[in-house]
Amino acid sequence: MLNIDELKFDEKGLIPAIVVDAITKRVLTLAYMNKESLAISMEKELTCFWSRSRSELWLKGETSGNYQHIVSITADCDKDALVVMVEPEGPACHLGTDSCFENPLFQSENRHEFSYQGLMNLIEGRKTEKKEGSYTTYLFEKGLDKILKKVGEECTEVIIAAKDDDKKETIYEVADLAYHVMVMMIQMGISLEDIHKELASRHVIDHKVKQEKMTK
Repeated sequence: MLNIDELKFDEKGLIPAIVVDAITKRVLTLAYMNKESLAISMEKELTCFWSRSRSELWLKGETSGNYQHIVSITADCDKDALVVMVEPEGPACHLGTDSCFENPLFQSENRHEFSYQGLMNLIEGRKTEKKEGSYTTYLFEKGLDKILKKVGEECTEVIIAAKDDDKKETIYEVADLAYHVMVMMIQMGISLEDIHKELASRHVIDHKVKQEKMTK
C-alpha cells in the first residue's frame, strides 16, 4: 500500500480524483483532493474534496445527503492522479444527475459501448414503453410465468452445451440465459445493485470462514 506522502500533489497541493461507481463502473465526477481531504476520505470512508472555487474542504453529501462511500482508492503509475471507487447514495452531479458526464461529444459508428446496466435500462424501456415486434416486450406482455419458462429452457441449453464441452455454444447459451434472467429481474423489480450487494455480502462471509479455518 502507498503512503499519502508518496503521492505527487501539484503546485497548489492538489491531486485530481476520478470518482467511479463501483457497481456500474461509470465515471461519476472529477474532483480534487489535498492531503487533508484525502486523509479525511480514508478515515471516514466518504469522499471529501477540496473546493477550488470556495477554497475549503467539501465532504460530498454533507448538505445534500448524497454521500459517496469509498470502496477503494488507487493511484496511477506516476502517482499524480487517483481513481476513487465508490458506492453512491444519490446523484453525483449538482444538477441532480447520477454522473457529471452527461453530454455526448462523439460516438463511433463502428464501435459501441456495452454495459450490463445499459442493457438493463434497454430491457426496462421495452417494458415501460412497449415496442411493436420486440421480443422483450412480448415476454413482458406474457408475464412472469412465460419469462420463467424461458429461463428454465435456457438453463437446460447451457447444461447441454457445457456437457458437450462446446465452449463457443456454451458462451452463446450463457448469454441467452443472462438476458432472460435480466428480463426476470426487471419484471420482479430486482436491480443489478441488489445482486451486487448480495454477492459482496457472501464474499465477506467466505473470507471470514477462510480466516477461521486458517487459525484452527
